[in-house]
Amino acid sequence: MKRFKAFLMACLLLLPVFAYGADLFEEQLDRGIRETEPYSYLLIQQARTDPVHAEALLKEAERYSPNLPAVYFELSKESLGLNAQGMFETFDYLRKGLDAYERNFWWSFMLMSSLFTSFVASFLLSIFMIVIIRVPKDVPLFMHDIRESKNRLLLLLAFVFALLGPLYLLGCLLMLISFYRAKWDRAVFYLYVLFLICSPLFLYVLSLVFSASSSGDFKAVVQVNESKGNAYALSVLGDRKGYDDFFSYALALKRTGRYNQAIEVYDRVARVHPDPRVYNNLANCYFALGDFEKAKELYLKAKDLGTLPFVLYNLSQTYRETLDFSKGEESFLAAQALNREAVSQYRAIVGRNPNRTVVDETLSFSALLLHARERIARTSTFGMSVLPPLFIPVVALVMFVFFIISGKSFRSWAYRCTRCGKILCSRCEKHILWGHMCLQCYRSMVKIEESDAKERISRLLAVYEHRQKRRAVIKIFSFMLPGVPQIYAGKTLQGFLFLWPFVFFVFVPIMNSFFNLDMAGFSHAWLNILSLIFLCITYALSNILTGRRIAKGWL
Repeated sequence: MKRFKAFLMACLLLLPVFAYGADLFEEQLDRGIRETEPYSYLLIQQARTDPVHAEALLKEAERYSPNLPAVYFELSKESLGLNAQGMFETFDYLRKGLDAYERNFWWSFMLMSSLFTSFVASFLLSIFMIVIIRVPKDVPLFMHDIRESKNRLLLLLAFVFALLGPLYLLGCLLMLISFYRAKWDRAVFYLYVLFLICSPLFLYVLSLVFSASSSGDFKAVVQVNESKGNAYALSVLGDRKGYDDFFSYALALKRTGRYNQAIEVYDRVARVHPDPRVYNNLANCYFALGDFEKAKELYLKAKDLGTLPFVLYNLSQTYRETLDFSKGEESFLAAQALNREAVSQYRAIVGRNPNRTVVDETLSFSALLLHARERIARTSTFGMSVLPPLFIPVVALVMFVFFIISGKSFRSWAYRCTRCGKILCSRCEKHILWGHMCLQCYRSMVKIEESDAKERISRLLAVYEHRQKRRAVIKIFSFMLPGVPQIYAGKTLQGFLFLWPFVFFVFVPIMNSFFNLDMAGFSHAWLNILSLIFLCITYALSNILTGRRIAKGWL
């Protein structure tokens, strides 16, 4: 409902745009705004309901927002055809859409957020599902060990860690079931320990994702540096103290024609943080005021601090204003040599307005990402740990050492008969028989002469019934989720390698809808399609392999 209200409000605010689109475009460029994304989103919505004029509307949306990936993805769908030209145009627009991610911070940031949260959430959910499936089957083994040897009660000391939060409880339960797994299947527990060791980094990134997404100051910085607007930055960044905030605030002042105020801010920034970008933008202010000599001096100073293509381009414009055409041409060619594409794009919108004659330097993608880190007050554990994040790896290492020591101290563990499922251990049996079978199954299937025919047939029928029920359960599980049959059968590593990718591909569209963009809820539709494809592949591959293993009696 809130999204609909925001969308309706934007429609009302941008209603004049539809009548005076061309005038608005020029007006936006004069204010230094090259990305009018709300209007482009509205054009995309209109194109979806008007197939006849869809291509023209999308071309107009591309003109208003050349760095908006959604425009190119819509154009790729519109140009899709069975002929060679249609296929070529579709792939070309897809390429342009993916390239646009490099120039659109929020789309890239939300894509990273979606993938990373899917990675973490799918891992934890997969481990949780392993625990849920295996604990009911493995707890009886643990109880059998305790009855045979009271010393095994010491293993319950591990559950002291569970008092510290859900992460540790999950680790303790996974540790318990790993005691009864084969050597390779214990790798799932080692992976979880590795996850806990790396968890401070994971929690830091998750905190960054949620804090930056909800920070108005940060959105203002991104908006002005990506040439999407100035008003919001002017309203919220005036009293901030960081370099990026001051830089962005001065840029918004300059683009709205408040050159003297912008010069004051840039002078303060330059004294503390001398940077070629600052001097370039400061020179642009003097250029706008007509003081070309001062502008030239500052451009040359920026050039000495670092060679940037737009510094050279702006210097060429200044030389031409002072009628020094030879030096102007020299600087222009040097700028082209550094970044021909950027210079060509800017020449396409050049005009007599100061915001279109010279180019403002903006914060880079990496600088914006570093600035996002300042939005984090502290790294949150999201309720998963009582301890601060830096203590989680310490507890993880203690759990790992406890697991290794326990495994060496208690060398023998209870197991189930592979034929009838009876619980056994080395104490209640003289020795472990071939194939991990109980004595009755061993006599019925190996030492046939030690049992009469009636007893042997009865045992074989019981084993057949047990295995049929087990296979029926595995077949049902195989149609539910990939990896679950293997986990149920005790092959936790194999099951995890099927389950985790499947759950990850399930989470990606969910996270994409959560980390949507702007008022219209646009998201990474191409990624949703890829996730659905891989989801189907994982599901089909798991079912095929599971069916073959069941047929061969390996599960």
